Order: sequence, then structure tokens, then C-alpha cells
Amino acid sequence: MEPVPWAVEAAMPTPGMLALNLLRGSFGLAYFVYGKKNGAIVPLMGGVDLMIFPYFISGLCPLILVGLILLPRFIQV
Repeated sequence: MEPVPWAVEAAMPTPGMLALNLLRGSFGLAYFVYGKKNGAIVPLMGGVDLMIFPYFISGLCPLILVGLILLPRFIQV
């Protein structure tokens, strides 16, 4: 069977990227559950943002920067 010319192989993520996505997803899930239980829209949407944005950003440095920008935005002091 010959290879298809339009097929693209997916690159495996590095261990650092996997750990970062797991950590960010955990924070996002915690925010989401907190917002849902308390009826607060800001933590609810912040949790959704933290869980979804890694799908749109591919590099490690931009992923860290966007995460650091989003995370404090939803922490209420």
C-alpha cells in the first residue's frame, strides 16, 4: 500500500506539554465546578477557557503565556 500524499502524521506531544495540559485542565475543571456550584458565571467561563484554549495554541511558550494571562483574570481577590 503506497502512502497517501495528503496524509499528515500527527506529532506526539512532549512530556512537558502533556504535564502542562493536565495541570491547566485540572485548574479549568476546578474553576468550572466552583462556578457551577455557586452560580458564578466568571469562574464558570474561566474554567471553560482554561480547558479549551490549549486546542488552539500549539507552542509551549505561547501556551504558558496565555495560561498566565487567563488564570489571574478569573481569581477574585
